[in-house]
Parts: sequence; C-alpha cells; structure tokens
Amino acid sequence: MRSLKRQLSRWLLIAGLAVAPAAMANDVPRVAVASSLQFALTEIAEDFQDESGRQVILSMGSSGNFRRQIAQGAPFELFLSANEGYVQALHAAGKTRDAGVRYVRGRLVWLQRKGRAAERAKRQASDGTGPPPEAPLAAVAAAVKAWQADGTRARFALANPDHAPYGVAARQALEHARLWDQSQPLQVMGENVAQASRFALSADTRGGLVAYSLVRSPALAEQGDYVLIPEQWHAPLHQRMALLPGAGDTAKAFYAYLQSAPARQVFKDYGFAVPAMDAP
Repeated sequence: MRSLKRQLSRWLLIAGLAVAPAAMANDVPRVAVASSLQFALTEIAEDFQDESGRQVILSMGSSGNFRRQIAQGAPFELFLSANEGYVQALHAAGKTRDAGVRYVRGRLVWLQRKGRAAERAKRQASDGTGPPPEAPLAAVAAAVKAWQADGTRARFALANPDHAPYGVAARQALEHARLWDQSQPLQVMGENVAQASRFALSADTRGGLVAYSLVRSPALAEQGDYVLIPEQWHAPLHQRMALLPGAGDTAKAFYAYLQSAPARQVFKDYGFAVPAMDAP
C-alpha cells in the first residue's frame, strides 16, 4: 500500500509534528475508531509514529457504541465515526470540540469465500434456478429461494444496523433489492463490520455485506471474492471525525495528520473516496 510518492511527501509533515520526548511521555491518547478503518488506521498510525515519535492507542468497534460511550464520558480524545450523524449528534450535545471534518466516504460490498461464486454458477446452470450470478445480491436471493422452497438454511452476515453504520447500509441495500424481510431468518449479525467480515468468510455462511475497505486488505483479499454494491442502493457512507474536549497535543497532531496527503493516500489505497477537505 505504500507508494514512493507518499514516502517523498513525508518530510513536509515532520517539522509540524515533531516534539520533545519529555513532552510526549504521558500523552498517549485513546482514539475511538470505526471498525471499517481497521487496516487503514493501523497503517496510518504506524506512519504517524515513524514521523513524529508519538503514539496513539486505537480502539476499534462500532460507531454507535462509541457514540454512546463518549456521551457517557468515556476517556477518548478523538473519534473517527463511520456515520457522520453520530459526530454531529455529539457536537450538538457539547461532547466534541467542534463539528469535526468529513474525512472519507465508504463503500459496501458483498464478500464470500473464494470459489463460492463458481460453485453457485455451476449449481444454477445445472438446475436452471436462481438469479444471474453477476447480480450483487444473487447469493442472498438464492438463499432466500432455497429457504422458502425446502427450509435450506444458507446464512449470511452483516453488521448490526442498530449501532453499526455499515449494517444500516446493508439493511438499506437489502430493502432496495426487496430481500430484507425475506432474509431475516438467514441473517447473522456482527457486533461491527469487522466481525461481520469474519463471519462472511466462515464455512458456516454463504457470505456477507461488509466494508470495501476491509476486503482491500491483503489478509481478506487472499481469502475472499467480492462485488461492489451500487452506491444508489443505500444512503452515502459519509464518515466524520472530531476531537473531543479532553484532546491533548498528540491527539491534535494525529487529527491534523489524518488530513494530510500521506494519510489521505492510505485511505484511497483502502478503497475510500476522499472528499475535499472543505467538505461540509
């Protein structure tokens, strides 16, 4: 994921991020990070530490759960949400320093273990049933049809839409395809989208609806095949971040670094769309 262009541009940030070791000794902030950022933020945090000598502690989970924890006073200094509405709600409640910034837009994909698409196509060719394999939710439609026909239970994964933004998008995509109600007996809910991706690749499921940024990682790319879900099938996955009231110097520096060219390039490498930094 690392490019020569990123390496050459790093020197521009060092002067602004460098600090004396003594000042950093007790300044290691906790950062609440949406699980769709699991791989991208790990890489960015490593780059940040290489350049500045500063460390951050990344806590990965569902944005909705973090919103609740922050509202209750959890000691985070920076929040990167997969749903900008959660940051806006916290700001309205006086729980952030300001309205924050929109840093990326995510995408939703159907993910399944390698070889599953070929198996499905072969089965459909032999019995003449099911939707065309190129349809984004063909596997879900086929699973619903089998469940209704003979009770075959081919389950699939998604993040819990009660608190996970990618779960909300998954529900909206299924509703668009008129599959939400029919597929509910087959759904396996992950606590967050990273957990849903692990469920999607297990032997016990047909696949799952997960974040594009996760399947772009080498670890998942080796295990699964995916197809992008049309963005028109769900509300835009605008992701927003904001500093929290107790943010110290390292959190502020990391927040600035996340808006830098090298960090933005990492986001792009993991499949995120990066808006202009003056986006509302």
